[in-house]
Amino acid sequence: MKKFLFIFSFLIMLYSCNGTSNKNAADNPFFTEFTTPNGVPPFDKIKAEHFLPAFEEGMKQHNLEIDSIVNNTEAPTFENTIVALDESGRMLSRVSAVLSVMTGTMSDSVYQSIEKEIAPKRTEHYDNINFNTALFERIKAVHDDTTRTDYTTEQKMLLEKTYKGFVRSGILLDGSKQGRLREINQELSEATLNFNQNLLKETDNYQLIIDNKDDLSGLPDDVIAAAAKAAKDKYLEGKWLFGLSKPSWEPFLQYADNRALREQLYKAMYMRGDNGNEFDNKENIKKIVGLRLEKANILGYASHADYVLEETMAKTPDNVMKLLNDIWKYALPQAKKEAAELQAIAKKEGHDIKLESWDWAYYAEKLRKEKYALDEEVLKPYFKADNVREGVFAVANKLYGITFKQKTDVPVYQQDVKAYEVSDADGTFIGMIYFDDFARQGKRPGAWMSSFRKQEIFKGNFVHPIIYNVGNYNPPTDGKPALLTLDQVETMFHEFGHGLHGLLSKCTYNALSGTSVSRDFVELPSQVMEHWAFEPEVLKIYAKHYESGKVIPNELIQKIQNTGYFNQGFRTTELVAAAILDMKWYTLTNSPSFNLKQGEGIEQLDVDKFEADAMKEIGLIDEIIPRYRSTYFQHVFSGGYSAGYYSYLWSEVLDSDAFQAFVEKGNIFDQETAKSFRDNILSKGGTDEPMTLYKNFRGAEPNPIYLLKNRGFVK
Repeated sequence: MKKFLFIFSFLIMLYSCNGTSNKNAADNPFFTEFTTPNGVPPFDKIKAEHFLPAFEEGMKQHNLEIDSIVNNTEAPTFENTIVALDESGRMLSRVSAVLSVMTGTMSDSVYQSIEKEIAPKRTEHYDNINFNTALFERIKAVHDDTTRTDYTTEQKMLLEKTYKGFVRSGILLDGSKQGRLREINQELSEATLNFNQNLLKETDNYQLIIDNKDDLSGLPDDVIAAAAKAAKDKYLEGKWLFGLSKPSWEPFLQYADNRALREQLYKAMYMRGDNGNEFDNKENIKKIVGLRLEKANILGYASHADYVLEETMAKTPDNVMKLLNDIWKYALPQAKKEAAELQAIAKKEGHDIKLESWDWAYYAEKLRKEKYALDEEVLKPYFKADNVREGVFAVANKLYGITFKQKTDVPVYQQDVKAYEVSDADGTFIGMIYFDDFARQGKRPGAWMSSFRKQEIFKGNFVHPIIYNVGNYNPPTDGKPALLTLDQVETMFHEFGHGLHGLLSKCTYNALSGTSVSRDFVELPSQVMEHWAFEPEVLKIYAKHYESGKVIPNELIQKIQNTGYFNQGFRTTELVAAAILDMKWYTLTNSPSFNLKQGEGIEQLDVDKFEADAMKEIGLIDEIIPRYRSTYFQHVFSGGYSAGYYSYLWSEVLDSDAFQAFVEKGNIFDQETAKSFRDNILSKGGTDEPMTLYKNFRGAEPNPIYLLKNRGFVK
């Protein structure tokens, strides 16, 4: 490893001093369009040392493309300025997309060092474009030209998005303010990267090692087997290892009888980034919040939330808080009832305790068994990961006619990753989708979708999308396949909904295609897919016992249906609490009403106290914590959801109403409704206003009552 790092450092020095030689360019797969079948990334040829020179060359090429636009002697037009800008930076996008999957799923010290070196350079590069006065003058000339009236709706959206993007980046400000924005952007780049890397290291470094078999009491066999394998992988033969990846800590909290160990593991989970050590994120949080507030102020907004929400469906913080408070009124009372039920279960079992947050999952599982005679361990054999994926494909086929064919000859970045070719009903090629399902060291928590290549029409040619879905499920262990929980099944359906949004895109311009929509609209395609996951006729398609192959019996299907509203008070309360916490951070202002002592600023804030006070203000009960505490709230501090975590609930208003369109037809696979959803939502990307797209599908704005029904708060 030391030898490799020395060689790697030498290569970096060589490239930075002498530029890129022709030989190295020829050896670097990023320097040309990928020549693989369907243009997939050639992971069998891509090496860590390729990224830095490819980034340098990608930025160089992008700058030449920008210069070409600026120096064009012809008058600015939509085609030679707006379209040319949209089509620029293709090499840079190519290398960025591949690095993103490596740092998100295969991160180690080498990739972390690459990421640290590239981040400030990339930030400076895009700032140079966003503050390019000559470029903006051409964009403004096209934007202000009233003589052209034949724009399509998509062209109008691209023109407006391009113009506003530059304005919102600060192009109209004076030089000193632009200079400060450049500094802020660099500091934010560093702070968000540090936040991410701290969280990954804190997650990967923690180990709960059990050497007494009695401490495994209550745990299912597959959970024990996974822990034994994890220990063996760390050369801890004969022991059991639990960590802070969700597939490890979540079942431990759900089943382990040892309350002290449940508390220990749970606290380790919710104290990530809050331990006063080298991975502590509190200073990063204050820096991120303070810089984003300062940036918003420079741009003329009272708060970061005001700045962000201007470009969403919600528009204002007040609208977001109204939604969250309206749902909170239903969720919190229900959560209190559920807490009382769990406390009663504990008492009945002879446990003289006060219910704590690390007890909730344990007693909720007992209550589910008692109330609904449903044991998730009985269900899991029917949810083999491969079968669930095939079920997802079957739903997409029945709705949209598309088919999926696994490609074993496609290079992948990790041995467990599976690649599929996607075709339309008439056999025409749509694109590729990869599935990276299993948790591992170096993979960030959660589940997400992204793309190696977005759909677009480039210089008259249709570019087919290359999408990937990432999960964090327990891998196969002890001779058993990967078996999913109900929540994990729902997650697979959810992320595949994002995948469909990327795959079925039929847009002209890269900046508008696929999931390039407002944050509170992007969750509609993903969340609507969840509605099919546990429909009886869908379960009959994919829920088959991994040993016998038998289809899930009607009795178990009925039990799943019966528990549809189980624990919804808890689930909704922790979600809304996190969304409110996000808004509390980003509605901070420098006004006199800002609740700090005289002379103090965000840098003097006590992060833990701020969070505790915010939760106390809304009356969150002690037995529940927000779904994400601040120090590991990756969505809002480094993941693009700042002042946007509410989006899951805003989109649920849409998805609940959208699924109702199928229900009203009496057929969850109604072809007319599916075609309308594909044509008006999935294929359109950001080519029109979100509410316009939705009304084109549904015929009216969404009715919020279906969200409340979906969660069981109203009948």
